[in-house]
Amino acid sequence: MKRIWIVLGLLVVGIYAKAQTKNFIDQPYVEVNGTADSLVTPNEIFIRFTINEKDTKNKVSLEDQEKALFQALQQLGIDAAKNLTVNDMASNFQYYFLRGKDVVKSRNYLLKVTTAMEAGNVFVTLEQLGIANAGIDHVDHSGLESIRNAMRTKAVQNAHQRAIALTAPLHQSPGPAIYIGDEERYVQPYDNRAPRMMLANVMEKTTDSQPEISFEKIKVSANIMVRFVLNK
Repeated sequence: MKRIWIVLGLLVVGIYAKAQTKNFIDQPYVEVNGTADSLVTPNEIFIRFTINEKDTKNKVSLEDQEKALFQALQQLGIDAAKNLTVNDMASNFQYYFLRGKDVVKSRNYLLKVTTAMEAGNVFVTLEQLGIANAGIDHVDHSGLESIRNAMRTKAVQNAHQRAIALTAPLHQSPGPAIYIGDEERYVQPYDNRAPRMMLANVMEKTTDSQPEISFEKIKVSANIMVRFVLNK
């Protein structure tokens, strides 16, 4: 008897699910894609560089170069404790042998600044300190997720407007949405190679003490597919 009730229950669930699917398919609907995009100026610029004792012919220790760097960043108004991180995999010194007899230390860093002007000041300072191995690692925006959500909202609104434009000539109108699909799009303006090339070109062309660095804006796009019930 218990098995019979289980079988009957499964049949009822199956029939209900089939009915729901059938109701969805049988409803006339209009399917449209809505889009929206925006260009955002990066407010997180990450500069990578290496302090290497070899650059000073082993005359200045890595520790002394670090102290000079921290003081210089402080003069620029940059909080090194907050924005400067060690970029080594083990967060430790890298040791290697120079010509088979001298041990030289080096360390990789990642510094975050918020504007192109700050980035330019940092590159000038690094050059003055004799730190030559520097470049842009990547750029980002702190409010990117909020901007993405705003673009999603605009894309849905755009989809509704398109649905109205498609149905109006037929003397019909879009009703409630029965399906919404989000196809996220995010374009990072720079990979790990392009920023260094751009910076090198700027450094070669400029004659001022501070390089004029500008960053391509981040393009944030949304593409939303919506199905609206088709009202007669």
